Amino acid sequence: MKKRFFSDESFWNTKIEINPKIVARSSHFIDLLYEADQEKGFHINLHSWTIPVYEVTKDTPTFHIGKRMMQHTGEGKAFYMNSKNFIGSNKNHPLGHAPGFGVDVPIPEEAIPDKESDAHMALIDYEQGIVWDMWAAEKKPDGTWWSCTGIRYDLNGSGVFDPAEFGIHNGESIHLYGPSRASGVPIIAGLIMHDEIMEGRIEHKLACACSMVGLLEHCYPPAIWTDGAVPNGIPEGALIQLDPGLDLDTYDLTREEKIIARALQEYGAVFTDYSGGVTLYGEGLWANKDKDWDGLLDENGLRKIPFDKYRFVETGVTMEKGMVPMPHHHLFKAYHEKTGLPENIIIK
Repeated sequence: MKKRFFSDESFWNTKIEINPKIVARSSHFIDLLYEADQEKGFHINLHSWTIPVYEVTKDTPTFHIGKRMMQHTGEGKAFYMNSKNFIGSNKNHPLGHAPGFGVDVPIPEEAIPDKESDAHMALIDYEQGIVWDMWAAEKKPDGTWWSCTGIRYDLNGSGVFDPAEFGIHNGESIHLYGPSRASGVPIIAGLIMHDEIMEGRIEHKLACACSMVGLLEHCYPPAIWTDGAVPNGIPEGALIQLDPGLDLDTYDLTREEKIIARALQEYGAVFTDYSGGVTLYGEGLWANKDKDWDGLLDENGLRKIPFDKYRFVETGVTMEKGMVPMPHHHLFKAYHEKTGLPENIIIK
């Protein structure tokens, strides 16, 4: 059994205390989850829009990672519009790759990023205790690698980035500074790993996402930023917990679904990103010939437990900072649906 990611004292590896303080807006946030997903329960991303994790060693081939200037809609540098003024005045702007990332990055031959446009990929060296995260990663036909973001960090550290280390300006995307989740958390944080399901226990918080994430508001720790577009929405970094007193035997859950449900009762799940529905994240396995989710875990199995069996618990400090909702078309949609403002109006 491999050690769970990050230190034992990490935010991610700490159980929710007994009788925690409930967030004042908890019932409002639960209503937003029902609005976001008519299925009324958590989906689990297992086969797309998730994170493949590859183990590397000192013998794994290494690459220089080029900077890929793209975003979801394929409009090239449009992703950098919010940072145009800051980039022009700062010759040292990282433009997606954090300091220390990009040279001698180990990537196995079989590695495949997530096949959707997020194209996430994580590389872990257990011996050296190093992780490399990428978003919008791509292997070119000539064998070179490129990515829109990239960051290198300590596998055995806190699992929470220090916001003081990023020179980000309000309105920008944290992607421009290296982190590969829009909330600025490590992409391996909160993943449901195949080995954990096989072994029967998940001993850490989970990661989740929805479309109703809050505009210019996030909870630190663990989030250091947000791409939320909904005024008074769910802050990225918010912690949701399944009622710890709930009798799981009443929901006809499989062994594997109970493992996840227990983790949601003991540790909870953190909103780390925007997504089209309401989802948790399982490890991406499409390049792993020895492991498969099929027949083990159903993406819709946890929908048996409705959202009203959850509550939001207090964690960290709420920060009023983040990215304005542009240029990602889904963020535009969420913002304009909630505000009723014309789509040609951009907030500043």
